[in-house]
Amino acid sequence: MTILIVEDEIDARETLRDAFEDAGYSVGVAANGLEALAILQSETPKVVLLDLVMPMMTGNEVYEAMRREARWSSIPVVITTSDPSRAPDGTFVMRKPLDLRKLLLVVEQIANAPPAKP
Repeated sequence: MTILIVEDEIDARETLRDAFEDAGYSVGVAANGLEALAILQSETPKVVLLDLVMPMMTGNEVYEAMRREARWSSIPVVITTSDPSRAPDGTFVMRKPLDLRKLLLVVEQIANAPPAKP
């Protein structure tokens, strides 16, 4: 899987999945934070697109869980939100409504970037 899309709104989730699959990416989807963490147990995406406002577990809680877990801490996260002030410090934020072309370019740059050196 190249991209994990974590989005509770079904229309937004399906639109993002379709756009990234049409662009040739392997895509996983999660409707909430708990599903996202379950997927991360067995998959390691190159990028996570993470909505902040979701039921069961917020995007901020998912982000913090990812940063605490060594095997997930280096996965780049793109926050998707209508309120960027809610995003964790130091994250890349895309404001909703999303510009799909811009988002595709951002993810392409992240997914194809060489791994960070320690």
